[in-house]
Amino acid sequence: MRKVGRWIVLCWALAAAAEVPGWASYQRGDFAAARRQFEQAAEAGDRVAAFDLAMMDWRGEGATADRARALRWLRRAAELRLPQAQHALGVLYETGQGVDKSLTEATRWFRQAADQGYLPAELDLGTQYFLGRGAAKDYRLAAFWYEKAAQQGDVGAQYLIASMYEHGDGVERDLPAAIRWYAKAAAQGDVGARLKALDLAKRAR
Repeated sequence: MRKVGRWIVLCWALAAAAEVPGWASYQRGDFAAARRQFEQAAEAGDRVAAFDLAMMDWRGEGATADRARALRWLRRAAELRLPQAQHALGVLYETGQGVDKSLTEATRWFRQAADQGYLPAELDLGTQYFLGRGAAKDYRLAAFWYEKAAQQGDVGAQYLIASMYEHGDGVERDLPAAIRWYAKAAAQGDVGARLKALDLAKRAR
């Protein structure tokens, strides 16, 4: 089973939305103005502004880094159902950064973001079920979420779901489906997937 790439907390990108007050200022590098505008919008209930303000607080852009304050804004954005914020909060619970580590809470937030079709959360939720982290081990649910991510074009998820179809893990064994997903991953440059697709196709003949 290949390891799906993790999203590192310090590399979170701000949620780009041109209509959010403060975004143009941030793009110009005027962090002080962006912070003021994001905060005003966030106080008025703008979930994207709350998320962007949380990221600025986390990284110390426009003010001294303040993770406690960042967490307050992040939680507000997550509770307003912004999937980027829900996933980010799940990562914090998974790693224990700024909050007490809780794989159960991580799974809960990943699920909320995944239910909205957010690709990184689909991957992480699939892994939670595959490994039994923060939820009972369930290959069926792992396969479900990996396939969702694969359908969005994630090459790692395409390889993973192909492997699950090849071996019948969480799904009915289906070699044509396995070949199809390996081929999709191969088309994105995964050499290992290309070799697997060729080997399975040869065996199928």
